[in-house]
Amino acid sequence: MARYERPAFIGDDPVSIPHAFDSPADREVAGLFAAVLAWGRRAIMLAKLAELMERMEYQPARFVRTASAASASEALDGFKHRTFTTGDAVSLTLAVRAVLERHGSLGALFASGLRDDVPHIGPALQTFSDTLLTILPGTPERMRKHLARPGTGSACKRLAMYARWMVRPGPVDLAVWPEVPRSKLLLPLDVHTGRQARRLGLLDRTYDDWRATLELTAVCRAMDPEDPAKYDYALFGMGVYEEGPLPADA
Repeated sequence: MARYERPAFIGDDPVSIPHAFDSPADREVAGLFAAVLAWGRRAIMLAKLAELMERMEYQPARFVRTASAASASEALDGFKHRTFTTGDAVSLTLAVRAVLERHGSLGALFASGLRDDVPHIGPALQTFSDTLLTILPGTPERMRKHLARPGTGSACKRLAMYARWMVRPGPVDLAVWPEVPRSKLLLPLDVHTGRQARRLGLLDRTYDDWRATLELTAVCRAMDPEDPAKYDYALFGMGVYEEGPLPADA
């Protein structure tokens, strides 16, 4: 893990967006947008996230807390990343504002979904997305494709990654949510981690779906019950960098 879990990887990763802020409130808000938009070519995705932070005047928590439908629409007018449109950005902004008003923080909402009888964050992911999708009347149905839920069978890769950022300590992750235990984190499963996990005999299921996420995480939890998600760095790093040079430390 040490080969990949080091500061050199922050710059080319969407985690660089929340890393740009010192405030935990800014980090969790910026992190959510970064995770939701973390798909497609990295250079383009990072440029769009930088644009989004600029539109939020580099104060994402303040932007969300003070947003109205009119002010958010004006500030975000014309923003688009692949299928994530201006309307999606406004809807997510207003939903996050409502969550912050009701729960105080995104971390508090996430923690409210944890269950003592479930060894992973699956119920918290479901609660988190369901709440963002329903906390305000009239949230567009299309937002469901941006906020994954275990109940749909999705691997929930981007939200599992977001939880890893918010829960684990550095140098790459941010440790913003102390109320969520590392032991319950899930491995963010995508094509890179899935390919490497199958090559190493850690994953039998052939689809990168929710059942595969649970299967792979259970194997990783058997190796380290307190921090199963740390193996994401090795699996993802092996998949992405096996044919290219590793980024150099500054």
